[in-house]
Order: sequence, then C-alpha cells, then structure tokens
Amino acid sequence: MKKANGARRKRSPAGGLARNYRFDYGKSKPNRFAGSLAKDAVVVVLDPDVALVFRDSRRVNSLLRATITALRRPRSRRTG
Repeated sequence: MKKANGARRKRSPAGGLARNYRFDYGKSKPNRFAGSLAKDAVVVVLDPDVALVFRDSRRVNSLLRATITALRRPRSRRTG
C-alpha cells in the first residue's frame, strides 16, 4: 500500500529546526550537578572505551598526575 499524502513529513525551513525540536527556555531548570563541581574544575568527556577503564575522576586524576610527574623529570645524559 502507498502512504497517504497526509503522512508526508513537513520540511523545516533551510537551516532551522523542525517545530518539535525548538527548545522552550522558559521550562528550563538549573543544572542540579553544577553545585558539586569546584569553581576551577574542568569537565572532560571520556570516550566509551576509556570510560570502561577509568570509572571515576579519582583514577583519571591519579594517572594524569603520574604522567605529569614523569614528563617533568630531567632526562639523564648518557655518555657513550
């Protein structure tokens, strides 16, 4: 069976969002998690495969601090 003409989707104006995707900012609420972050904190989104290994911020921060320490160590000079 063919679809009736009334079942066709209406196209949105070029570059605009469809009516059902327009956001009503009057109904927005404050972010309930924002207060738990320190003012100088930086939020980073991990890729899913990385997030499987690092389940919390403590583990990520521990590895990053170890990496920073390793990068700051002076390189030894070898004489040959």
